[in-house]
Amino acid sequence: MRYVSERKILMRAVQATAFGGPDVLSVTDLADPIPGPGQISIDVSHSAVGLVDVLMRQGMLSDHPGTPQPPFVPGLEVAGTVRAVGDGVTGFTVGEKVVSMSRSGTGGYASVYIADAHLVASFERYDIDPATAVAMVPNGAMAHVALTSVAHLAKGESVLVHGALGGFSAAFPGIARQLGAARVVGTVRRSKDAAASVTQLPYDEIVCSADLPGVFGDEKFDVVIDPVGGEVRTHSLALLKPGGRLVVAGNASGDWDHKLPSNQMWLGSVTVAGFNAGAYLPARPQLVRPALDAALEAATAGLSKTAIDVLPFDEAVLAHERMERRDLAGRIVLTPDS
Repeated sequence: MRYVSERKILMRAVQATAFGGPDVLSVTDLADPIPGPGQISIDVSHSAVGLVDVLMRQGMLSDHPGTPQPPFVPGLEVAGTVRAVGDGVTGFTVGEKVVSMSRSGTGGYASVYIADAHLVASFERYDIDPATAVAMVPNGAMAHVALTSVAHLAKGESVLVHGALGGFSAAFPGIARQLGAARVVGTVRRSKDAAASVTQLPYDEIVCSADLPGVFGDEKFDVVIDPVGGEVRTHSLALLKPGGRLVVAGNASGDWDHKLPSNQMWLGSVTVAGFNAGAYLPARPQLVRPALDAALEAATAGLSKTAIDVLPFDEAVLAHERMERRDLAGRIVLTPDS
């Protein structure tokens, strides 16, 4: 924080000044926000970088209602300590270690963040560091909601996760194990990733998506989580048991024109459901706190281990360049410290 006059305090933030490439991101000073009723302000130590941040910065979601328009501060996952609480907020104390999700999908790349209190969870009593908390807990909470309320995963069922090592997907195997899944398998784009990556996350197996659908032989799954899209999504229909559920949870492939054959859904007796946390959770706020608690338990139990690269705000452009190149094996986290 920098004091620029007796009355005005500025926070440090990374701002998208226009839609476009990573170079539209720049570090700037913005007015220090103050929490309103039902809100908490957080002194941010770590901000996670996600694919949705990239899509928003590119303008790929610009026509979707509620999507921010430039200039805006990206970021929807932060960890830090409570700075102040707004009217009506109870259960949090100043200085307490917390992790938060975002309702708007923005504001996270900043040294001070305003969060709705019901989207904040304390990790004061958990033995995890803030980088791990921000890298795994919000995504773990979303995975918990997707598996319980959308996919209705039952104990003993099997789960297939596409894009297995991506920031969002990496939260699913630990939560699936926590919920009693009997088998959890992942797919990745490159064979070398499949060969080298089973040790960090609790997958039974990781295979190359280029080998779908035949790589599994006759094996089929109860639940498929697909944040990838394109042909991987079509192959998923053939990998579901009768009564199986495909959860459409993203479009990392960038294939925005892809369509699913509805007759195959009918003949296979499978269900396809979309899950976008930004649309789903605001209508069901009662799901958030149990999901955050479950994600914290999973992270503490070591079910959410992943590689984490920590970069300063000044390297936000590099972080987004790496996201676009898929030049990462885990998550990238930004910190306000230079």
